[in-house]
Amino acid sequence: MREFRAVVTDLDGTLVRTDKTLTDYTVRVLEKCRERGVAVLAATARPERSMADVLSRLHFDAMATLNGARILLPGRVLENAIDHTTCRSILEKLLALPDAVLSLETAEGFFANKPIPAWQPILFSGFPSLPTSGAVYKILLSGRGLQGAVEAALTEDTYCTVAEGMHVQVMSRAATKWNGIREMLDCLGLRAEETVYFGDDNDDVEPLMRCGLGVAVSNAIERAREAADEIAPSNDEDGPARFLERLFQL
Repeated sequence: MREFRAVVTDLDGTLVRTDKTLTDYTVRVLEKCRERGVAVLAATARPERSMADVLSRLHFDAMATLNGARILLPGRVLENAIDHTTCRSILEKLLALPDAVLSLETAEGFFANKPIPAWQPILFSGFPSLPTSGAVYKILLSGRGLQGAVEAALTEDTYCTVAEGMHVQVMSRAATKWNGIREMLDCLGLRAEETVYFGDDNDDVEPLMRCGLGVAVSNAIERAREAADEIAPSNDEDGPARFLERLFQL
């Protein structure tokens, strides 16, 4: 029987319920994992500024945020930002799209060219100029059916994925969840083969395939379910916690 020493989990759609809450049960199971000496790590598309609700309930030994654009390790932070020249080039092409809702995750805040009530960005009308001289972690174009247009605007050092079916995310090719997971495991002296990964979306496919045990929640997209070794109950049924309780006999 394989011994697993690390648990890595996506947040939205996986560990966190659809209403963005964490149950006491899920928190308790992850705490029991850590008490057993199992490292508990997060790999999420979220920026740190939107994780206060989760971090008030859970402690992670390391975190890959913004799809691996920022990796928070014990004692240090790694960054995989988009080159500024590249960013301006992509923004210029995307602005040509009708009614483009563009936003940027940066080291100095979240900026958008139009109001996005759910995210409360800082409004910025100057694209393709950049609102910051600091790091740009992610370009987002919101809407359905836009992936092809974004792919046509990419440069050799960037790639894109779709989250929740409607947010096309552009990142540096170095910024992937899998690269973030590798950095976290290396830092903690752990191996992918002894890691359980939970996910639900496009960004989770590579980790689901490369970790020792890839587990998709039942609400995951088809690509993620096909990449997984096993299927857990849905995020709204505390799927990862129920799977871990059984796996580790907690």
